[in-house]
Amino acid sequence: MLLSLFVMGSLILQAQTLTVKGRVTSKSDGSPLPGVTVKVKEVPGKGTVTDVNGEYSLSVDAKHTLEFSFVGMTPVSVKVEGKSVINVEMEEAVTKLDELVVVGYGVRKKSLLTTAISQVSGEEIAKAQPLRVEQALQGRTPGVQIIPNSGQPGDKLTVRIRGAGTTGDADPLFIVDGMPVGGIDYLNPNDIESVEIMKDAASTAIYGASGCLHQSRQHVD
Repeated sequence: MLLSLFVMGSLILQAQTLTVKGRVTSKSDGSPLPGVTVKVKEVPGKGTVTDVNGEYSLSVDAKHTLEFSFVGMTPVSVKVEGKSVINVEMEEAVTKLDELVVVGYGVRKKSLLTTAISQVSGEEIAKAQPLRVEQALQGRTPGVQIIPNSGQPGDKLTVRIRGAGTTGDADPLFIVDGMPVGGIDYLNPNDIESVEIMKDAASTAIYGASGCLHQSRQHVD
């Protein structure tokens, strides 16, 4: 009898966990939204981001709630309630972009931030008139070091974030408009809307221990 009860309990526990998949699109034109942060409300640090097609996949409990956030869009919360497919439409937010900061677990107002996140605005970068984006970060963000690989003009610059993990590859993860990229040397400094440097615990849980540089480019409609 005890064995039967144990097996039954295990089956019930397994049934509560499922993989939720879905697609996130813009309500205005139906286009996919890559780089949307999808996090589990009840489990801090657990989440993912949508791919280039606006699609995501996440293992959750049947009673969990998913929270979707993206720069310039109104956040959306959806209860899983046992559903395996959850598609979401997001509307443009009224809040101005310069009042928001992108973080690893979504978007927060500057006034509410107390974690290890720094921001450099596009105006600051424009005033510095750097040849490369990395040069604009030197001396403007605490804990960020820009190291030239050689003395040759135009050579690659190495970015290091103090306080981030140094085990293995110490290069930070670069995120441009929500999508991971291999570097930022191809970007025009004049196209940058803002740069966020993240090394708080929640960002580490999603992006890794080497820190993350999130850059938003200016878009012209």
